[in-house]
Amino acid sequence: MKIAAPLLRCCCAALAIAVATPLAAQETAEPAAAAQALTPADASAWIAKVESEFGAFIVEYSRVSWINATYLTHDSDELAAKYGAELTVKQVGYATEAARYAKIEGLDEETRRKLDMLRIGIALPAPSRPGAAEELNAIATRLGSAYGRGKGTLNGQPINGSDIEAEMGNLERTPAELKEMWASWHDNVGAPMREDYSRMTALANEGAKELGFADFGAMWRSGYDMPPEQFAAETERMWQEVKPLYIALHTYVRRKLNEQYGDAVQPRTGPIRADLLGNMWAQEWGNIYPLVAPAGAGDIGYDLTDLIAKKNLDAVGMTKVGEQFFSSLGFAPLPATFWERSQFTKPADREVVCHASAWDIDNVDDLRIKMCIKPNADDFITIHHELGHNYYQRAYNKQDTLHLNGANDGFHEAIGDMIALSITPEYLVQIDMLDPKDVPSADKDIGLLLRQAMDKVAFLPFGLLLDRYRWGLFDGSIPEAATNTGWNDLRREYQGVVPPVERDAAGFDAGAKYHIPGNVSYTRYFLARLLQFQFYKAACDTAGWKGPLHRCSIYGNKEVGAKLNAMLEMGASKPWPDALEAFTGERQMNGTAMVEYFAPLMKWLEKQNKGEKAGW
Repeated sequence: MKIAAPLLRCCCAALAIAVATPLAAQETAEPAAAAQALTPADASAWIAKVESEFGAFIVEYSRVSWINATYLTHDSDELAAKYGAELTVKQVGYATEAARYAKIEGLDEETRRKLDMLRIGIALPAPSRPGAAEELNAIATRLGSAYGRGKGTLNGQPINGSDIEAEMGNLERTPAELKEMWASWHDNVGAPMREDYSRMTALANEGAKELGFADFGAMWRSGYDMPPEQFAAETERMWQEVKPLYIALHTYVRRKLNEQYGDAVQPRTGPIRADLLGNMWAQEWGNIYPLVAPAGAGDIGYDLTDLIAKKNLDAVGMTKVGEQFFSSLGFAPLPATFWERSQFTKPADREVVCHASAWDIDNVDDLRIKMCIKPNADDFITIHHELGHNYYQRAYNKQDTLHLNGANDGFHEAIGDMIALSITPEYLVQIDMLDPKDVPSADKDIGLLLRQAMDKVAFLPFGLLLDRYRWGLFDGSIPEAATNTGWNDLRREYQGVVPPVERDAAGFDAGAKYHIPGNVSYTRYFLARLLQFQFYKAACDTAGWKGPLHRCSIYGNKEVGAKLNAMLEMGASKPWPDALEAFTGERQMNGTAMVEYFAPLMKWLEKQNKGEKAGW
């Protein structure tokens, strides 16, 4: 579920490859005048030129990317590669030049923010010395290819990445099979990357320092309108707010796994074996929900997929229901071109990218979604999520080019997820999809909440530690000799999980997670998991909701819509605390709304865990 508006700080899949391919900055950067001292006026004029030039380019880039994603051919691949390379050249040139202008004294705050956006707009900063960019590009390509070709084994037979991920969530697999898949994937995929990753770290650090940052990690942390050290402290504060909820969930799940497998496989105390949680990285645990579900929790009185079938909703019909949600809040209908140009289903005559994404092609009103919708509950929820991106894109489309984005990189995903949280039984009644008599009674709430927590709460420590680990590698606090032990130590500290087998200190287990060799920062996902609940609570408070937070419906409340739009239309034009305050009244991101949402579950978990040794 990605956005696909190609901006300097965009995280869309189409852009990820391009921005991870560094080129020499000198190829396009127009050198700042050296004959005389630069002035704040020079910086403002240069930014205006960049925004005009880049604004025009990204419209072309968007069109090419759309064609490539919806017509996968050799020719569209070639065009996408050509424009991707041009994008990279521009970004690196802009970043290098922005670093020079950033040294000017007397810059106003708005100019400085835009220069910072340009400096952090590249995913992998190459040093300017001859040969460095080419070396970094070659390493990034090797790492990406190594992950894509990676295989583990199951019963001694090779198994690829997508299949092994599915099998890790297969409850029919034995602990021995899970252990084999986990160990073989980490050994075969991660370990061979270690030398290349170490070299990439050194080169990226060198490039980041040329752009004026202490190291590559500090560059990543500089995109949050506060000093890098303060942002790191803020994320730790947020984690501490939700940690008791995670520990309670961990304690309960550990007991259920102990009951399922016995002491020899999963002890009743201590950390959990990482391969038993239904996911290769133990980042989300929803696949093992049947093993931990309270008695009778699976019967909630209705099945959303069945409700969709009873309404005879096809892909467009499901999307119309999603549009109706936003219209009820007072948002304008989607443009006619949305229905003419979006990809709703997989075409029968060609290959396409089915991964759900939301697009704003021209930063005016050419909004689209790209999906291969099937009439099921998952896609119904995903449609609401993706439309959240589209309405966000439309809201900020009058901003300057560099402000055509979310307030920070957690906001966009959080908006989509907040809308998805709104698909409650009460909402389904309001849109005449669920009979009021079939609304689950309060005694079903624990099952509903536990199912959500197994993904949303379980994810939090992993969402935080992935970048914590890389920050340590980048600043040297995790020495190269501790590359593998440092990773597994952090996983035990934050997640309370351990490898199922002894690990080699010379290995590289972190490389077995795509975002490490792919060089994709991960903190945005941690932020989004918490922000979605903060947004949701603010919306429900504005709506005057009096019941349990997890049962709230904001459908039809135009006051909520107006307040939400006021935040969305700001885009990235103001520091994110200003945008957050516009909707929630708060200037700090926090985890307290998530804690409130899951309060009934927490109370239940405390009873279930009585007599258990919490923590690890």
